[in-house]
Amino acid sequence: MANDQTMRIRSQLHDQNIDKRGKVPKSRVKKEEKFAVGPVLLGVFLFVVVGSALFQMLNAATQGDI
Repeated sequence: MANDQTMRIRSQLHDQNIDKRGKVPKSRVKKEEKFAVGPVLLGVFLFVVVGSALFQMLNAATQGDI
């Protein structure tokens, strides 16, 4: 079993931690998550995907495949 001095030191450390409750340094606070892709790149991607789908449908309609 731990001796009295060790128990006293641990008790003091625990008391210090209780006093610090809620005072978290800013580096530990979660930051807002940023988007991995910017809005311009997302717009270009959607333009390419939707545009190619429309182009394919128009191409198929003029060929008579639909």
